[in-house]
Amino acid sequence: MTGLDKMINQILEEADSSANETLEKARQASAEILDSARAEAGKLENEIAEKSKADIANFKDRMISSNDLKRRTAILAAKQEIIADVLVKAYESIMRKPDAEYFDIIRKMLKEYALAENGVLYFSDKDLGRLPAGFVKEAQEIAAAKGGTISVSKETRNIDGGFVLAYGGIEENCSVKALFDSRKDELQDKVQKLLFS
Repeated sequence: MTGLDKMINQILEEADSSANETLEKARQASAEILDSARAEAGKLENEIAEKSKADIANFKDRMISSNDLKRRTAILAAKQEIIADVLVKAYESIMRKPDAEYFDIIRKMLKEYALAENGVLYFSDKDLGRLPAGFVKEAQEIAAAKGGTISVSKETRNIDGGFVLAYGGIEENCSVKALFDSRKDELQDKVQKLLFS
């Protein structure tokens, strides 16, 4: 082997050794990158799994909360419907009472609303036609007990039941419907307590 051949062989061996070393370094770097990528992927997989669990739990909580709200809203609506129905039936019950009971209620209302002034009592056509005997005198006695006077007008008002009480041209609507409407919240609260407490 000549000196040139030896030199070529030495260069080839060094090149081969350098190539093997570079290749080994590349394999190691590749393995490290792959290990790092696998670790990062595992970490991301765990984070995604945890986030998915949290998202599912949050969604479940929101669905439970939403369903609970819908249930409570439906219950409230049902309660309000029942209360409204009770008030309608109470109103209708008053309007259907026999004359004696109905005018007992009218007397109680008059005791509450009569003032110590000169007043005029107006009824509906129906009620004016069925006033019990002696009612006008009783109404006058109720007004006198309050320090006032009252007369029953032959003129009627377009009301369902109850009466309109006028003092000095100012009329107070004491019809059954007006009284129910003016005390609606109070009546609803009372019915609510009776039925649902």
